[in-house]
Amino acid sequence: MSDDTPKLHKVLAQSGLGSRLEMERLIGEGRITVNDELAHVGQRIQFGDRIKVNGRSLPVRIQAMPVRVLAYHKPVGEIVSRDDPQNRPTVFRKLPRLYQGKWQAVGRLDLNTEGLLLFTSSGELANKLMHPRFGLEREYAVRVLGALSNIEKEKLLSGVNLEDGMAQFGSLEDGGGEGANCWYRVTIQEGRNREVRRMFEAVGHAVSRLIRIRYGKMVLPRGLKRGDWMELDAADIDQLTRSAGASYLGTAKTPHQTTVAKPSLPRRPAAKTGKASPSRELFIGADSLARQRRDQKTALARSKPKPRKAKI
Repeated sequence: MSDDTPKLHKVLAQSGLGSRLEMERLIGEGRITVNDELAHVGQRIQFGDRIKVNGRSLPVRIQAMPVRVLAYHKPVGEIVSRDDPQNRPTVFRKLPRLYQGKWQAVGRLDLNTEGLLLFTSSGELANKLMHPRFGLEREYAVRVLGALSNIEKEKLLSGVNLEDGMAQFGSLEDGGGEGANCWYRVTIQEGRNREVRRMFEAVGHAVSRLIRIRYGKMVLPRGLKRGDWMELDAADIDQLTRSAGASYLGTAKTPHQTTVAKPSLPRRPAAKTGKASPSRELFIGADSLARQRRDQKTALARSKPKPRKAKI
């Protein structure tokens, strides 16, 4: 059961039966059942569970916590971990505080990779977004040393042999560049360690910069500075959960966000090779930050009292 569901002893205490410690004692004595099975200390329950105390049904109200999702623009030099023996900067240090549960990272980005990193308060949603069964695409902007030949492009699209098996890009698009630095946009449906870097190295090209610009339907929001985060609103979360085959779980009413700056992503590609990426009109998040700012300005303008006309 997900970590974002409440614990039995806490729900019982909130119903007025006694303190949490007393509820743990009743559970330990075998006087409480959940769905006709003996409960255990630390057990979590969810909506629809049948709870009995000393054989008598106890009606309890379980309110699902609203699902929250953050889009974070990870900079180079941060790790996606809460604990690090080397005491390096972690992405979790900049996230807002959760009063129940903890932020779950949707996938990982290595130390030298930047770009979009999603976080959610729902372990269930995080697992669905990462599950291979749904095959959510990850899109990256990649800067490499030297232009790819047509043969090398074909190898990357048909599959290259890595030490942990075959790997291939779903699409590969030219993105321009100057001198020896060439930009490409690629998509993959896996999240193997350093997969994009190793694939380019397999055809003789070193990656000098790697930016994740999309995860599933969610793209890196325009104007979101490196090291900043924004919270998705209900409409964006709804589309994101549906893309992962999850039901709509409910969302927090008021999104939070950080300061805004001009986008710093590479330009859109001029030409493309291989299977085309889905239409960008199907994606979410690109204009989310700008939309939230407009909505906040509108709400603020409406909340200001109108000046009264002086009586003559």
